[in-house]
Amino acid sequence: MSVGPAFDAKEQIKRAIDIVELVGESIPLRREGRNYKGLCPWHDDSRPSLHINPERQTFRCFVCNIGGDIFTFVEKRENVTFREALTILAERAGVTLSHGPSPAATDERRRLYQVAAWAEQQYHDCLLKAAEAEPARRYLAARGVTAESLRRFHLGFAPNQWDWLLKRARAASISPAALEKVGLARPRQQGQGHYDFFRGRVLFSIRDLQDRPVALGGRVLPDFGEPNGAKYINTVETPLFSKSRLLYGLNLAKDAITRDRTVMVMEGYTDCLIAQQCGLENAVAVLGTALGESHIGILRRFADRVLLVLDGDEAGRRRADEILELFVAAQMDLRILTLPDDLDPADFLLARGKEAFTALCETAVDALEHKLRMATAGLDINSDIDRSQRAQEEVLRTLAKSPLPTDTAAHLREEQILARLGQRFRVPEIVLRQRLRDLREKGSQARRPAVKPVSAPEPPRKANRIDKAESELLEIVLQMPHLVARVAERLPPAVWRDGRRREIFSTCFRLAAAGHEATVDRLLLEIDDAQLKTLIIELDDLGQSRQRSERQDEVEQLLEVIRAASHVAPRVARPASGDATTSTDDLRRIIDQQRLRQGISWPTDG
Repeated sequence: MSVGPAFDAKEQIKRAIDIVELVGESIPLRREGRNYKGLCPWHDDSRPSLHINPERQTFRCFVCNIGGDIFTFVEKRENVTFREALTILAERAGVTLSHGPSPAATDERRRLYQVAAWAEQQYHDCLLKAAEAEPARRYLAARGVTAESLRRFHLGFAPNQWDWLLKRARAASISPAALEKVGLARPRQQGQGHYDFFRGRVLFSIRDLQDRPVALGGRVLPDFGEPNGAKYINTVETPLFSKSRLLYGLNLAKDAITRDRTVMVMEGYTDCLIAQQCGLENAVAVLGTALGESHIGILRRFADRVLLVLDGDEAGRRRADEILELFVAAQMDLRILTLPDDLDPADFLLARGKEAFTALCETAVDALEHKLRMATAGLDINSDIDRSQRAQEEVLRTLAKSPLPTDTAAHLREEQILARLGQRFRVPEIVLRQRLRDLREKGSQARRPAVKPVSAPEPPRKANRIDKAESELLEIVLQMPHLVARVAERLPPAVWRDGRRREIFSTCFRLAAAGHEATVDRLLLEIDDAQLKTLIIELDDLGQSRQRSERQDEVEQLLEVIRAASHVAPRVARPASGDATTSTDDLRRIIDQQRLRQGISWPTDG
């Protein structure tokens, strides 16, 4: 039972944050009667199908059948876990979580975000207005960056001075130590004091998934190039920033990626910016590092397919070869596009346009085909037997990184790959299959999933009858929480057929046993699972749309249907030890409570 600090924090957060305001920050809403409507971000929505209920403080898309409260919305919008959504909203509401950092640490982190945002704005204003930023404006215009993109991506300019930002920080009562903590100032190696980290560079704002500035990437201008200086540098790792856990532009691209389930990954800030400027809204870029496991974990939250767009040089092809094993192991659909004529994506798009780029994307090969092409480049299979065998082994070793197929689609894909290898190397598929099996057995991935015993399914007609009756029964309970005891006495939570409905009704029972009414509002606070919340809202909508005075009488009819179809005994079954379902003592106590509270009576089975 969720009582105590965790429950109190969730309740405080829900009271502090209005769902209409929260959703309206990212989706334009219009009022329709007592509710609000907007375009759903999770499918290609042309007629507003996202409904916001301000009284219940919930949302629901009737096309996607996704619904929930403010926590669910942030989970879905940001593709994060419930715990992460809770943390995000707690910070917004100013609520301290018992499991989180101390209030002092929370305040310090909030201060660092404020410092990072302040610095980003200083550099952005400089680029837009200062005379000394004219070389930066000329450079960006020459690269094809529009004035709209300057603002949308919060680009900035750091003048070629050692203390430009530090002077402004002193005037704003921001200490050099605070700038150092967010990676924008460094202590002098000799003597006291600090100096600006960025000088003479165009700056690209790096923002997290909550659209907060956390770092900057700087591109040196030819006018201010330092001998032996790097062309690009990023803010160093800070409490707010880790380059292996962020992707440039993802804060702007995440809705398009979620909608299409495809992400386009590029290598440079300007490539990503120009791609989005040209209408390729699902483009992101790495932050001066190769794609790693953390990046893949982030990408798979939003996308099923990754299109890796590489510069058309030999180095780009090698980089793809180095990372594709990570995607194979993660079972992500990776497509690799190598641009022609040694062009980078920004140059290609500006010279040839979006249509030509999109057409080229259609030719992108999957990860293993790319591996095969790299392994066999310049290979004469007939004359170079030794190298041919090494190439086979190299491709099979990559394929062995993927888990053993556990479903039809994965098995078919592997069969197609082996068939392709057999044709290319003129080797029988059975030989390749055996070698792949050997490699898997030697590798750490060779763990076959345990086969779980499957009980005989119920006859479809009977199962459908029970499902329909259980659904209607729970729908009534959500409208009339005082019926929990009456239903639990005849149909204990443990014997509900459907797992999701069983969990919801079990929560209703536990609430009633603790003396609380199992209202929809209370259930949404008790339950963290997004799918269960969607079902609660769906059933509540149905219940409200067909409220009838005789619904209480329907309970007996539905219970009889379920008992007749599933042979549930007309008595309370004491649960096994540790099973948080119905106990006879709890049930009798609830019945007595409800009779006193509601002034009603009903017959019970002995």
